[in-house]
Amino acid sequence: MNAPEKLTLKDFETDQEVRWCPGCGDYAILKAVQKTMPELDVPRENHVFISGIGCSSRFPYYMETYGFHTIHGRAPAIATGTKLANPELSVWVVTGDGDGLSIGGNHMLHVLRRNVDLQILLFNNEIYGLTKGQYSPTSKVGTKSPSTPDGSVDLPLSPCVVALGANARFVARSIDTDLKPLGEVLKRAHEHKGASFVEIYQNCPVYNDGVFDYIKDKKSAAESRLILEHGKPLVFGKEGDKGLRFNARSMQLEVVTLGDGITEDDLVVHDETNKVLAQMLASLRGPDFPEPVGVIYCNPAESYVDSVHDQRISVREVKSKPDMNALLRAGHTWTVA
Repeated sequence: MNAPEKLTLKDFETDQEVRWCPGCGDYAILKAVQKTMPELDVPRENHVFISGIGCSSRFPYYMETYGFHTIHGRAPAIATGTKLANPELSVWVVTGDGDGLSIGGNHMLHVLRRNVDLQILLFNNEIYGLTKGQYSPTSKVGTKSPSTPDGSVDLPLSPCVVALGANARFVARSIDTDLKPLGEVLKRAHEHKGASFVEIYQNCPVYNDGVFDYIKDKKSAAESRLILEHGKPLVFGKEGDKGLRFNARSMQLEVVTLGDGITEDDLVVHDETNKVLAQMLASLRGPDFPEPVGVIYCNPAESYVDSVHDQRISVREVKSKPDMNALLRAGHTWTVA
């Protein structure tokens, strides 16, 4: 028997014209996903991409796999049914900050707490792109848009904080144009058994251009980005001379500069399995702190799909074989002459 042919990036490209605005971060994310797919050693017919409504939701058209373009905010529900119907499938949910955290917030909450075995990619550009630039649940205070002409006064949601609050067992963050780190996060998400939540900072060049430049620009990234590595101290800075230390008095993380008696031994060591640390890291945001990028939390537990199928097996073992004829004639019946 011949070994299966090794897939390449091009095997996951469709014949559809990719149509997003020039400069949109979705192009980079699409390329990162297509590049990662062959490395997962999963047949194309076993991948399913499911999206809701939004710019990111065009994704299934551009992946040479199975897919559904569903309705606003309901992709997690469709994905749950798909995974339950065929647990052998690798099911990916593609959503945005509006689709996934506004109208779809309820569905997102429950798919995470249930720990359904899905890879959830939330593209966060802090704006509604498809519907012409209204502010979204993740928009910063002061964001001016057609729906907030004087500036938003809403406190924004942090997607990773929300995911952890919903008891997600895998939470990570990446950046659209960082193809290699994004690919590594995608592979980790796929390997995880249960719900994997990945927030991806994504630029919208039309309605919110440059909102993440502070963390993407090479000149400032070293000072504003904290690259997470399990088992390694939380170090950042252009010279690697800064880090995060736990302040026992305030019970919070604080930025310190190495030297003058402060060494790496004083810094917090990243532990992916520590949820308290994960919640602290997910809450960090500039200008006083660097923003964590990478796997924030990974602590596997039994997946919802496994629990449901185990329950079905145990129920069948104690109940008699179903008799459809007897079921149809059970209860009150009558004959019409």
